[in-house]
Amino acid sequence: MHILLVEDDHKAARLLARGLEEEGFQVQVAHGAHEAAMPAGFDLAILDWMMPGKDGVTLCAEWRQSGHQLPVLMLTARDAVADRILGLNTGADDYLTKPFVFDELLARVRALLRRFDRAQPALLKVADLALDARTRTATRGGSSFALTAKEYALLDLLMRHAGSVVTRLQLAEQVWHADLIAIDNLIDVHIKNLRRKVDPPAAAPLIETVRGRGFRLGPPSEPDHA
Repeated sequence: MHILLVEDDHKAARLLARGLEEEGFQVQVAHGAHEAAMPAGFDLAILDWMMPGKDGVTLCAEWRQSGHQLPVLMLTARDAVADRILGLNTGADDYLTKPFVFDELLARVRALLRRFDRAQPALLKVADLALDARTRTATRGGSSFALTAKEYALLDLLMRHAGSVVTRLQLAEQVWHADLIAIDNLIDVHIKNLRRKVDPPAAAPLIETVRGRGFRLGPPSEPDHA
């Protein structure tokens, strides 16, 4: 599971990330909202409310307005009922007041991940492409095609974040659980093989390469100038 931790206190972020990593999670730390603008590819986000510039509540609201539905755990020193209500109404899924015991944070993280996993649709659809998580089968335009285990994992990740760029680093970490440098070429090989199946010659291409960033799955879009 890949967690995005947004915490401007470097020492607190380091200690929290270390604790989560010891529990088997992969953690990416952002020391402010400017480093965490796009949460695609993560399974959960932990946001500090009080940050200089854009705070966690504003960042969470922007994610929800953009359609990102990953579970969010808000951390804050504010313990007033009105503050909790504001955080939850803005889109946070849970709220933990500082100071907290790490075991409680860990329990809340796991509970959110279980709740989110149960809420995930069994059938993913993008245009005429469908992926059935129960049978692990894929179809395009009604025609089924076989997937290797890695191709299935790649397609599942791309479809769950359809319309958003999934970076090469996210693919490396979440599909191979490896460092990007070690398997960068392998990603290209698997994407090429997956593209042959998902985008046959007669069909409109759905897998888009976003140069310098990663890949995006969805209907053909305008060229990316980012």
